[in-house]
Amino acid sequence: MSENLLRGKRGIITGALDENSIAWKTALKAKEQGAKFVLTNAPIAMRMGAIQDLAKQCDTIVIPADATSVEDIEKLYAEAKEYLGGNFDFILHSIGMSPNVRKGREYGDLNYDWVHKSYDISAISFHKMMQVAEKMDIMNEWGSILGLSYIAAQRVYPFYNDMAEAKALLESIARSYGYRYGKLKKVRVNTISQSPTKTTAGTGIGGFDSFFNFSDSMSPLGNAPADACASYIVMMFSDLTRYVTMQNLFHDGGYSFTGISEDIIEQFKDK
Repeated sequence: MSENLLRGKRGIITGALDENSIAWKTALKAKEQGAKFVLTNAPIAMRMGAIQDLAKQCDTIVIPADATSVEDIEKLYAEAKEYLGGNFDFILHSIGMSPNVRKGREYGDLNYDWVHKSYDISAISFHKMMQVAEKMDIMNEWGSILGLSYIAAQRVYPFYNDMAEAKALLESIARSYGYRYGKLKKVRVNTISQSPTKTTAGTGIGGFDSFFNFSDSMSPLGNAPADACASYIVMMFSDLTRYVTMQNLFHDGGYSFTGISEDIIEQFKDK
């Protein structure tokens, strides 16, 4: 149901790979709520997904861009501004990838060139997108910029590998740039720490199914699905959250503040 929360707002949504992705679901909900936006993803990711189908559903275009390239970001913003007819009110950074995780490298046997690539893709690209936006003066006052994070930024999850540090860096960048952008143009910057989610990226992590079930058992509300996260993102893009900035917002059914649950206790009762 549409309440026109984003009526008249323009923006950019990155990282929509397929219908399971949070960015994909966010695009559909943003369209439903009256927003106009451009979709973007890295050229290699676009070959893997079906983003053109999403663009048709949202009556928009796709502009390929590598978020680690300042030149690509500049081109993306210029073309998006021309297409949308003005500056942006929101940007979603839904970008993350670790070559070490993909190639099964242990945390004690990391390829450091790949570590740098993980940080550049998953976190430093967030800074690049905001720095270019600032220099091009492309954000409207009271705009909203969001990155997607995970609780491994604060806690140890062995299977998450160097992505844990990448997410910690992402959250730090959100705080630092959130202060700067707030002072400059009242633009707010936040991250959302989402439950384990059955996306293409999530299910590519070893042991995902076991942890998904553990998290679901620990959370009083259960794991938050991708569709609910998309609704939360839309709310954060809206004027209802104008004074929320520099925060890492947990969207995880209560998992982040639950020490133990009865379901977990029951599993170990007779051991």
